[in-house]
Amino acid sequence: MQDILTMLSALRRPRLLMRAARIGAEDYRRNAHLPRLLGYGQLPRHGAALMRLMEIEGDLNAQRVNDDSSYSLLRHIDILIAIVGEARTLRAAQSEPAG
Repeated sequence: MQDILTMLSALRRPRLLMRAARIGAEDYRRNAHLPRLLGYGQLPRHGAALMRLMEIEGDLNAQRVNDDSSYSLLRHIDILIAIVGEARTLRAAQSEPAG
């Protein structure tokens, strides 16, 4: 899982996008938000969810950079909110003492 967190720390996005994502992540609820973003069914583990979210975000960022007319700012922020929320949960789980 450390590789995922390393990838996240290397992610560089506009300051305003990340600020909106951090604010939105305060109200992030995995059971409510992830099915809407990743599809309904059984929720993936945090690491797998982060990998899928990162793939989606990469596509959205490419659309943003290329001024693609199909780019959705709201979807991009939604995905970033989920990434920040999942990363917080993953970090909290890793910092808990085992046992």
